[in-house]
Amino acid sequence: MRSIEKVLVANRGEIALRVMRTCRAMGIATVAVYADADADAPFARAADEAVRIGPPPARESYLVINAILDAARITGADAIHPGYGFLSENPGFARAVAEAELVFIGPPAEVIERLGGKQSAKRLARAAGVPTVPGYDGDDQSTAALVHAAGGIGYPLLVKASAGGGGKGMRVVHEASGLAEAIERARGEAASAFGDDTLLLEKYIERPRHIEIQILGDRHGDVVHLWERECSVQRRHQKVIEEAPSPFLDDARRAAMGRAAVELGRAVDYVGAGTVEFITDPAGAFYFLEVNTRLQVEHPVTELTTGLDLVREQIRIARGERLGYASAPPQRGWAIEVRLCAEDADRDYLPTTGTLHAVDIPPTVRADVGVVAGSEVGIHYDSMLGKLIAHAPTRTEAAQVLRRALDETWVPGVVTNREQLARILAHPAFLAGELDTHFLEHHAGELASRMPGLDRVRVAAVALVVHGVLARRGADELAPPGWRNVRFSDQSVTLSLGDAEIAVGYRPAGDGLEIAIGGKTTHVSRYGRDGDRVWFVEGAGTHGHRRSARVATSGARSWVLAEGRMLAFVEQPRFPEAQRAQVAGALVAPMPGKVVKVLAELGQEVAAGAALVVLEAMKMEHTVRAASAGIVRAVHVVVGDQVDTDRLLAVVTA
Repeated sequence: MRSIEKVLVANRGEIALRVMRTCRAMGIATVAVYADADADAPFARAADEAVRIGPPPARESYLVINAILDAARITGADAIHPGYGFLSENPGFARAVAEAELVFIGPPAEVIERLGGKQSAKRLARAAGVPTVPGYDGDDQSTAALVHAAGGIGYPLLVKASAGGGGKGMRVVHEASGLAEAIERARGEAASAFGDDTLLLEKYIERPRHIEIQILGDRHGDVVHLWERECSVQRRHQKVIEEAPSPFLDDARRAAMGRAAVELGRAVDYVGAGTVEFITDPAGAFYFLEVNTRLQVEHPVTELTTGLDLVREQIRIARGERLGYASAPPQRGWAIEVRLCAEDADRDYLPTTGTLHAVDIPPTVRADVGVVAGSEVGIHYDSMLGKLIAHAPTRTEAAQVLRRALDETWVPGVVTNREQLARILAHPAFLAGELDTHFLEHHAGELASRMPGLDRVRVAAVALVVHGVLARRGADELAPPGWRNVRFSDQSVTLSLGDAEIAVGYRPAGDGLEIAIGGKTTHVSRYGRDGDRVWFVEGAGTHGHRRSARVATSGARSWVLAEGRMLAFVEQPRFPEAQRAQVAGALVAPMPGKVVKVLAELGQEVAAGAALVVLEAMKMEHTVRAASAGIVRAVHVVVGDQVDTDRLLAVVTA
């Protein structure tokens, strides 16, 4: 038995907060480590102690083993919890922690080594009799060897990083002509994200479901499974929505997958929390995918349906305690989790950055978030802001509770996937449990954002006007609403909403307001404000209709959450300056990021679609390509440059 009195959490964001929450409940002190970008982050402030470990890039901070061990030594921590991502599946880190005579809250280095790589894990699974997907996991990693192996597997196939997960270093290849580029891109992403560019190839299963089994193993040889989670709704091979139980599995298949996961765990003397991931084909056959030798992002759905705190179980196991149970508690009800991310689902999930002006999530759901009002969302780390999890007696009710909570979630300041998540939860195919890993692609048209209707735009614009009137009245309570020294002149403003411009005119009308928007006049008889929430009554007497919205403003930009839709308005200047002429043939950055490759050369002749610049942001790469054939007339960036959205990268003209 080992005593654990103080835990250093070698991670950041919502998972660091999550681990600290359980530590606090168990009477254990906590230590945070932080990079400069996280100096004022909620997790750094929540810990009992916090130690700086370097500048923002993960390679210079969160991936520096010696810096983390030094922080443990300085603070007197006796255990380290790795969270997920970063060093959580790095056997060198687990070994270094043990050599420093600290407790690693996770599997031993030898187990991580054997299972942490998809290549070796697949071999172990085959040896344990677990079905695996046909593919190549050989030691010869030359491009020639991979291309040769692909010919024997057939297309489509999957190129994937052996060391990682989350869709990083993963490419689907449909024909031989695209294989070499996919290998190069996957290698680059894998090396950047995991420090290991080993790849493997797998036969690509059409319309698969992604189902995983949570396992726990103690130091006394006991291994159990805690049922399954379904994680089939994904974008770019990264999970978006997870749930427990799976709507696909019957009792027999559930038992078979659970047995396979436990057998693999026993074969390697598994210790700690881990996840054995499978894919299933439409007929129900299942195949081993990989093992994640750590806690998973989606662990809350297992916690809510079993009643177990998985972080507490990890700590108990690390102390040397027995599990104390031979099988999992029965599943209770249904839990669904969504990942709230700073990304634009309508622009191919490009990451977004900015300052969060508020973070408010309804108490009807569990919210594991790592940000607060004032948090800066930058380019250095993953785009996930946090997770919302609903638990209810039935799947239908869990989806409804979660959808309603998303409608009310208030995170102004950056574009998020909040509304797309709500649309997924309301989609008939999702509610029917008709899922596969291409769900978002199959239903892309139905799930795409629509321009809000005129009534919703009108409600949002009225709320914005009322908010402004009340804000100005706060400076002079004696002034009537909308007061000007030109008594009979209406006030007017032009708002842009995406590509649309909306003219708004308003004036006092007795104790209320008269607001003209898009040719329709709204009579507001009463209105008020409670913090950033404004309300107003359209009409009067028995026909008055009370509406409400939340409003945040920063300079000329405003965000309004009205009836589930977030609308971002920009107030246009009354006397706009002449805009700069757009450069012909300009290629601009679609997102903020770091330039990791410049493939364009001055004077080079390029075809339409040719890759010219590769940007990296939030651990993902994005390639900027030539819009049309032509000659590269200018290149304005070099490798290593940090660029903002719309930064001019290159110019290509005929």
